[in-house]
Amino acid sequence: MIYKGACYCKAVKYEIDISSPEEARTSLCHCKNCKLRDANPESYNVTAFGLTTKIPVKAFSYTSDSAKPTTHEADNGSGSLLHREFCSKCGSGILEYGAAAASDFRYVMTGTLEDPGALPPKGEFFCAYREEWMPEVPGIFHKQHLKD
Repeated sequence: MIYKGACYCKAVKYEIDISSPEEARTSLCHCKNCKLRDANPESYNVTAFGLTTKIPVKAFSYTSDSAKPTTHEADNGSGSLLHREFCSKCGSGILEYGAAAASDFRYVMTGTLEDPGALPPKGEFFCAYREEWMPEVPGIFHKQHLKD
């Protein structure tokens, strides 16, 4: 199954090639890093949570007509290096991954998929930091902290 996606201005385009939707795990994250990432007004996705889809690294590729994404790397606040790729024209985030997942997974910004509803959420992380006004998403797993 091929899932296509792009940034807001369509300059950066990608494909996800997985044999089944079960190979992907879409999750909401309420940690401070995800809230800050998605609070960027240039991302056109101002929220109080992050929404990413975890896929095997080999399943992700930029298309041949895609602009090259810009890369940003920084400490994620816990001493680990976080790698993010985004469009330099419109600012839309495309994907991210930490040093521990670099050789195995990519976390694609779900809103950049042509059909974000095709890979619905399976869980929520850092629920202890969920905004009070936001209800729990029913029917998926909920972790209060990462180590739960």
